[in-house]
Amino acid sequence: MVQIVDIESGDPGAAAMIPGVGEDGGDDDDASPIEEVRLTVPASDDPTLPVWTFRMWTLGLLSCVLMSFLNQFFSYRTEPIIVTQITVQVASLPLGHLLARVLPTRKFKAPALLGGGEWSLNPGPFNMKEHVLISIFANAGCAFGNGSAYAVMIVDIIRAFYRRSISFLAAWLLITTTQVLGYGWAGLMRKYVVEPAHMWWPGTLVQVSLFRALHEKEENQDDDTGGGRTSRAKFFLVALACSFLWYAVPGYLFPTLTSVSWVCWIFSKSVTAQQLGSGMRGLGLGAFTLDWTAVSSFLFSPLVSPFFATANILAGFLVFMYVIVPTAYWGLDLYNARRFPIFSSHLFTFNGNNYDINAIVNDRFEIDMDAYSQQGRINMSTFFALSYGLSFAAIAATITHVALFHGKEIYRRFCASQKDKDKPDVHTRLMKKSYQDAPGWWFYSLLALSAAVSLVLCTVLKKEVQLPW
Repeated sequence: MVQIVDIESGDPGAAAMIPGVGEDGGDDDDASPIEEVRLTVPASDDPTLPVWTFRMWTLGLLSCVLMSFLNQFFSYRTEPIIVTQITVQVASLPLGHLLARVLPTRKFKAPALLGGGEWSLNPGPFNMKEHVLISIFANAGCAFGNGSAYAVMIVDIIRAFYRRSISFLAAWLLITTTQVLGYGWAGLMRKYVVEPAHMWWPGTLVQVSLFRALHEKEENQDDDTGGGRTSRAKFFLVALACSFLWYAVPGYLFPTLTSVSWVCWIFSKSVTAQQLGSGMRGLGLGAFTLDWTAVSSFLFSPLVSPFFATANILAGFLVFMYVIVPTAYWGLDLYNARRFPIFSSHLFTFNGNNYDINAIVNDRFEIDMDAYSQQGRINMSTFFALSYGLSFAAIAATITHVALFHGKEIYRRFCASQKDKDKPDVHTRLMKKSYQDAPGWWFYSLLALSAAVSLVLCTVLKKEVQLPW
């Protein structure tokens, strides 16, 4: 267990107790330069632990399938529930220990075609590396924390909203290529965004802490009767039980707790009060929630991100919701905004009625200009229109921000990586020392294949995916 000590106490040995900090207070080459990483991830590895095991494949594939189904099922909620890999991390631990007890320990001889050697259904106790690989399988099933596969929404829109037909082959290729394309890019970019020591991902540290809490025995742990100190495993189990029990309250017993809008309760007959105070259909002024899924549904858990990132999002939210939207709606009445709800994802006619999209689209999925002229132009709520516009602007703003504020650093690290001067962190070196790295041509092939299939999809099956151009 990593011990946090006071390096300002004057004790020359205190700094040496912290991984990555030498006795002179400088950085150690065998540790991460990031303090959060040093205090969370151990700079050690045990290459003797079995990894490619039967129970790893069984639990990994099962968790991947279940996570994919559950996240797709829950994605249709108003506040989508994203079942993350933490659920699998907790559930697979007792299952792994159970398989380690019940599976036979008999050893088998592998065929020569598979390299020969001996293997067993039960090579020993369930270990952390198996647990990590099972979680990686599960993470792939939940689109790496994003819930369901993004392209599924395209299929939903084609079939449910526009009532068009799309074959299983076209839908499967669309979803698969968009997902696999990212694997190719990720493999090619790992040299720049994964291996360098200064490239760290805060969300990953949460997973590492959980694995260590579940597998490692804490050193110098006080007994239960004294010290007043709770172990990491006990704290995790208590927090897990409390959160599980509380979820039933806003989720099933008292759904009102999802959005408590006291302004709407006091001024129940005022339309303006509903627009200002409603947390579901308004600006949410003064509203609050006791449902954690409402907090983490779209931007994920704020406990994982660094404070500056959460504060940045909060500042943008306040400016957008309480300055830009009210000014455009009440102050300027842009495009007759007051005719429509201030917060809605629906489309409206000029009179405020719901817009019938099917009436302006013909059988070839082309716009019927005569029907469009008869029904009138499409109108959106102020919130929806500004959200769309700023979402497109955010793409250009992100590129501009990175280029202006981090362009020199990116260029310097890119040049260093090409000359092998940017030394990988200790964890990357440990993995490469004990395990063979995946060849780069795997990722090039995966990227080229997915891009080629995508082009075929957009040319041969263009009518099914509504891309006639």
